[in-house]
Amino acid sequence: MVDEGAAEQDRAPARVLLQGEPDGWHCVVVDGAGGERRSDLPGAGTRWSTGGRADPEPPWWRRRLAETAEGLRESVGQRLTDAAFREFGAEAVITWFAVDEPVAWEGLVTLKEADPARFPGRVAPFVITLEPGRGALLPQANLLFSTHAPDAWTTLTTIAERCGTPPPKSSFLCGWADHRSVRVGRGTLALSTDRGEDGVERLAEICGTRAPGWSGNPELRFRLDGIDLLDQPAGDVTALLRELGHEIVTRGRTVRLAASGLTLYRPGEADRFTAVSLQPPAALGALRIL
Repeated sequence: MVDEGAAEQDRAPARVLLQGEPDGWHCVVVDGAGGERRSDLPGAGTRWSTGGRADPEPPWWRRRLAETAEGLRESVGQRLTDAAFREFGAEAVITWFAVDEPVAWEGLVTLKEADPARFPGRVAPFVITLEPGRGALLPQANLLFSTHAPDAWTTLTTIAERCGTPPPKSSFLCGWADHRSVRVGRGTLALSTDRGEDGVERLAEICGTRAPGWSGNPELRFRLDGIDLLDQPAGDVTALLRELGHEIVTRGRTVRLAASGLTLYRPGEADRFTAVSLQPPAALGALRIL
């Protein structure tokens, strides 16, 4: 008689190896029976290339490798836990250890109970209601275009604490005084600030991104006029907005509501929008591409 529990344990992931090499990155998932599955990962290789010249690696090169490895660890973790849920009805949690930082990592995998947000209706979504010309309404907070920069960053920190995600991340984005983002589930809420004619730095753009697939806990949603902008097929969203009287300007896979300062982005062959940005209409100049 076959022990189904033992057989399932043998098939379950036990370890993950992440390796960066001169020609690229890959990971190897090792199951309980020692079986291995290798996957090549997106991303440039680890060798500093100067077109044949013998220039030394620049001081920032290792930091770049560390950032690449961090992003790939997160991506591998999401892919593995999604696969574990489909196959075993459980989440896969990876505890990473550096083998040769920053280019080689080993992770120990533990299966735990499925996240309740996997099941519709079990966890309330994190809904951001966009109000063109004014800003956005959040659960227990508002982000208005009149908001001073320090208050906007405080709001992001509060969101991170509430959602149990890392603190806001600051990054350089050309054209803005400052740009910071925070994770909400598997989505991202980002804010950009600019200085007005009075020299005061205020909120100037609200952006949200969410990749296809499970949206994490909590699910990040963006609504305008009662429409979930990132949840319905892009064609349906565009048609509904047009029916509500919005003037639609389409350029490739980008949809812009000319009078509202709202832009929706749909990459590649995706059937849904994966990003949205809102600016005060008067601030819109050249179209910004995420």
